[in-house]
Amino acid sequence: MAQRGIREYDGKRMMKRYLKDYTGIPYQGNLVLVGPETPLEKLPEEHPWLLEKKLVVKPDQLFGKRGKHGLVLLDADFEAVKQFIMERRGTEVSVGKTKGTLTHFLIEEFIPHEQNEEYYIAIRTFREHDSIYFSREGGVDIEENWDKVKEIQVPVLEPDKIDVESSLGGFPEKEKKVIAKFIRGLYRFFVELHYTYLEINPFVLKEDKVIPLDLVARLDDTAAFEAGKKWGNIEFPPAFGMKLTPEEEYIKSLDEKSGASLKLTILNPEGRIWTMVAGGGASVIYADTIVDLGYGKELANYGEYSGNPTTDETYEYAKTILDLMTRKKHPKSKVLIIGGGIANFTDVAKTFTGIILALKEYRDKLIENKVKIFVRRGGPNYKEGLRKMREIGETLGVPIAVYGPETHMTAVVPMAIRALEEVN
Repeated sequence: MAQRGIREYDGKRMMKRYLKDYTGIPYQGNLVLVGPETPLEKLPEEHPWLLEKKLVVKPDQLFGKRGKHGLVLLDADFEAVKQFIMERRGTEVSVGKTKGTLTHFLIEEFIPHEQNEEYYIAIRTFREHDSIYFSREGGVDIEENWDKVKEIQVPVLEPDKIDVESSLGGFPEKEKKVIAKFIRGLYRFFVELHYTYLEINPFVLKEDKVIPLDLVARLDDTAAFEAGKKWGNIEFPPAFGMKLTPEEEYIKSLDEKSGASLKLTILNPEGRIWTMVAGGGASVIYADTIVDLGYGKELANYGEYSGNPTTDETYEYAKTILDLMTRKKHPKSKVLIIGGGIANFTDVAKTFTGIILALKEYRDKLIENKVKIFVRRGGPNYKEGLRKMREIGETLGVPIAVYGPETHMTAVVPMAIRALEEVN
């Protein structure tokens, strides 16, 4: 499971579309996302309510405590909102120890309410259960009032067994009924749209309607094949203050032009363990295994290629990783793990052809950097792909150990780690 943060706008957009289906409680959700190039003066043409309602505006870039940093404007008209955005868009701000540039803003309808009307709810996935957290005292001071938060644990295999009512003691009966209905429905929304974390703090009740005022969410991005249609045009933005390297930008540009999935994040450019993993789920498993074995600090990159990329796309992806890997020598050696599970439809031979082209191109640098390569793969045409890998291993002058689906998926990880410590 790869947990990826999403914008508040996207979480609320999904709630606007599906909340009534799951809870029976509508959420009208007047929302607008403003990006770096959004022409502010034209927004009311598409969203007339911007000139009719009082508004809220705040950055939407995966960081919290925006109010405490003076980055929220409340109860404003559209002219004030425009001015707020124009003064801040493209500027660098500090949030705690992190510096970043403000690029995206969320505009929504202002909902007048009293502080004692604010509620808190969060749902989080754990290995053996999900936890639902709820409090009648939501808002910016929720951490200071955490002792008043109720927790409801839901066993993974028994999602219908949610004892909500026992956690709502003291609520007026009418309010209790709406809240219980909302919690049950929101949990179904959470599960079926493959969220891994969802926090609404606060939300308010208005005329039997639930209105989320502030939202933080993460999705399991490996579930895109199942929930992607419900997510709609989703973006997984980088963490605030995180600037993409030229190589990350390049792979991102390839990904945007491709029907396949190509992802790359540089963790430690001087790390000794590099990976080229097929599949989003497999990439998580390989990274977790490396960390579990105590070599997290040596893990140089994280990413994946999947969705049956072409030979050329795989070549460009592999070439980028090999270039990064061989820029700086290490006194001992480095390892490259070309891993993956058993593919459903990705042509292993085709993708390995692209990887082999890159290996040939970087042959001298791989030898110079004392790189050892470990391959494990299965799926369509895997025998042909593994045969090609074995052949290139015999002629390239670079040690390549090749394994198929008869070998456990992550068995090559401890092999690679042992190779790191061998005397050359």
